[in-house]
Amino acid sequence: MTRHVVAVLVRPGVMPLELGIVHQLFGSARTGGEPLYEVVTCTPEPGDVRTDADFAVRVPRGPGALAAARTVVVPAAHGADETDRLDERLRAALDRVRPGTRIASICTGAFVLAAAGLLDGRRATTHWKSAELFRRLFPQVKLDPDVLYADEGDVLTSAGEAAGIDLCLHMIRTDHGAAVANDVARRTVVPPHRDGGQAQYIPRPVTEPGSPSTGAARAWALRHLDRPISLRDLAERESVSVRTFTRRFREEVGMSPARWLLRQRVERARQLLETTDLPVERVAADVGLGTAASLRRRMRETVGVSPRSYRRTFRG
Repeated sequence: MTRHVVAVLVRPGVMPLELGIVHQLFGSARTGGEPLYEVVTCTPEPGDVRTDADFAVRVPRGPGALAAARTVVVPAAHGADETDRLDERLRAALDRVRPGTRIASICTGAFVLAAAGLLDGRRATTHWKSAELFRRLFPQVKLDPDVLYADEGDVLTSAGEAAGIDLCLHMIRTDHGAAVANDVARRTVVPPHRDGGQAQYIPRPVTEPGSPSTGAARAWALRHLDRPISLRDLAERESVSVRTFTRRFREEVGMSPARWLLRQRVERARQLLETTDLPVERVAADVGLGTAASLRRRMRETVGVSPRSYRRTFRG
């Protein structure tokens, strides 16, 4: 089997955590004991590359490795990002990437993709601390600073360093299904999917000391996805008003309750399509989307394919 080549393009100031994430996660993805990916590291100028720690990494591969990759990942680099310009060597390296190659960034690596014009007119994210600068430099990009990652098909971006884990698991899940991604998550001792976005990690003034979370309502909703669930139902689980619940929910999870609930219904549908032979109509009912037509619409909006096509790909 020809392995999917993932090339990691590093630059001076690269963050070791982000470099390690890509190798660890993609390198752990296996089926039948066989690795599914080959991960290679390259740089515009081969040799010792300074990191943002007290050591350097030796990278013998140059930008030619990008031409053979099916996925390219650009980690952040302190001191080099947060600009709307690319130096000639980096631009020349990116020119080696073949059309149709999937390219992803971690943290402020999104500045590189945006400066290269790869994010024009597309939805993207980056670290919340850099969001305002990113928005000023690249007004043509649809920045969403609340999410952990943004998937635009062949171009993906993630928030801060740890969100690179979420992004890599998402790409593995897209390529090979939930079972492989979940196995990688278990090996790495990380959750296979984190609810909400980076909005929940942005420090905000504490206006209600000791206020309860919305965790009980979310847990209840996950146990009852097969039924209609209203905002009032959720608020009653926490004994607060709908308005108070909605505000707390958005502060904790980073999205509205309705959006979160739809995401959970679609994720549960994906699990059932991958692991059972239930008819699509039954899957739709079991996840609270009502009809097969509704499930098809929601799957196309969020995943890009129909339930039957998704099942053919991930269940066979």
